[in-house]
Amino acid sequence: MTDSIFSSASVESISNTTPIECVIQHLKFVRRYTLSLIDDLDDEEWFDQPLAGVTHIAWQVGHIAMSQYGLTLFRQRGRAEIDLQLMSGAFRKKFSKGTTPSSNPADYPSPREIREILNRVHQQMLVELPGFELRSLDQAIEPPHAGFATRYGALLFASDHEMLHAGQIGLIRRLIGKQPLR
Repeated sequence: MTDSIFSSASVESISNTTPIECVIQHLKFVRRYTLSLIDDLDDEEWFDQPLAGVTHIAWQVGHIAMSQYGLTLFRQRGRAEIDLQLMSGAFRKKFSKGTTPSSNPADYPSPREIREILNRVHQQMLVELPGFELRSLDQAIEPPHAGFATRYGALLFASDHEMLHAGQIGLIRRLIGKQPLR
């Protein structure tokens, strides 16, 4: 991962970056990291549960897609017509906070479908974020969230949230016998 947002960071480059550009840079960085964790997995490995009923990579990746949609699109502008092309309501419900991952792959979309949704949401976020007005980012978030109060807080949390789940993917990889990434 030589293309790190941090490798060429300087105080001067940061001072010339808008808050939206900074969010986008962080989201791109963490997405590259997440993708590096899943690139070498076989479809069957997506559903391996080192501890039954806890989690698997398919749930982690689906949850990242669902939450990025919620934090960077839905909580920013409400529902839009394009949202049905990004993911179904059934997908959102399958991967929402508090759901218990099933060990049955038939209960989920295929890894390819999950990745397609992950990519569609990310691409739509990259299209829409540059158009957000800076003054609107201080607005209260709807629906309310315990972790952040504003639209900007939701955007900042999106990359933190994905990195948290990337860490879980990394742990699952180790537990199913994969070597750590270098």
